[in-house]
Amino acid sequence: MAKVGFFSWVFDGDKTGIGVYAYELVREFIKQGKRDDLCLIHYDDVDDEIYGKVNHVIVEQCNIPFLKYVPEPFKLKKYGFEVLHFTTHWFGQVPHYLFSKSKKVLTVHDLTPFLLGNAHTIHNSYLWTWSFRLVKNKADKIIAVSHATKEDLIRYAGVDEERIVVIHNGYDSNLFKPIALSNGEIEKFRKRYGLPEDFVLYVGTLEKRKNIEVLIKALGKLKAKGKKYTLVVVGKKGWKYENVFRLIRRYELKDQIIFTGYVPKVDLPMFYNLAKVFVYPSLYEGFGLPPLEAMACGCPVISSNVSSIPEVVGDAGILINPRDADKLAKNIEEVMESETLQKELMHKGMHRAKQFSWEKSARKTWEVYEEVLKR
Repeated sequence: MAKVGFFSWVFDGDKTGIGVYAYELVREFIKQGKRDDLCLIHYDDVDDEIYGKVNHVIVEQCNIPFLKYVPEPFKLKKYGFEVLHFTTHWFGQVPHYLFSKSKKVLTVHDLTPFLLGNAHTIHNSYLWTWSFRLVKNKADKIIAVSHATKEDLIRYAGVDEERIVVIHNGYDSNLFKPIALSNGEIEKFRKRYGLPEDFVLYVGTLEKRKNIEVLIKALGKLKAKGKKYTLVVVGKKGWKYENVFRLIRRYELKDQIIFTGYVPKVDLPMFYNLAKVFVYPSLYEGFGLPPLEAMACGCPVISSNVSSIPEVVGDAGILINPRDADKLAKNIEEVMESETLQKELMHKGMHRAKQFSWEKSARKTWEVYEEVLKR
């Protein structure tokens, strides 16, 4: 197998979304004995143990702003990579598509700038669409993380179907699972994050696409009925999230909502284990890791019935119209008040989650590398 250059810079900061995807693939490649054929490419000297387990190269960037990334393909040429895997088509990597002779594999996670342009900043939306138009026909193979994303690539981006392969994401089964802890350990965790006995959970970045507004409205409607449920929001601020806080003030829910900000990955399973229900009302997802992680932990799931989410959740959760706050409020109340329904969704979710794994994702991804080399 020839040498593969894998752009790992996406997981050098807080590991969310694409960063989790890239990190888990690399971990599995190492487990599957691919370390000698793999080289990670990044920009900073990062203290992460994974770099000690595999070859890696730090690329020194150009100091001229508009030419910052242009020299990269020429600097990497000496390493003789036969395949380059881009886990995102970030605009800074466009020069590789224009000047590198290596085979190229691109992972596309979603097409939100095409389908939900108003959910992004103008700057991000423009850079995304501009760079994608430049690279979409220069990738030898495109990995779509769901069939829904594949269909979007064909319908909205005009990508030929034969150049797309669907490889679902997985989850860390050693981390995301039911946890048996003593009462003392549980109380210590609750105290650290200020968690109540019962709560509704949301995990994800605060941004318009995630549609947390409908969850706030649902809580407001429940409060008007005398049902005061606490919502715990796990995730950092993204963009266009201001309306969330306007709605909180409007419905007077400040004392019912806990914002934890970003939390370490190792703490996430405990949130899923302690929550009575996990709600994910996103307007669009290329895959949707949080519902999968929640199901794996045995947490009942209420989620959107749009884009890729039904592909992930199947019949193991309650799927709702993400714009129907009344229906969402009704479903939240049903789950919170019914131990029988909680147990039913818990068992269904855990069974469903077993269909997904990073081991399978990594194995199929490596097969893509081998396929493009044979061409």
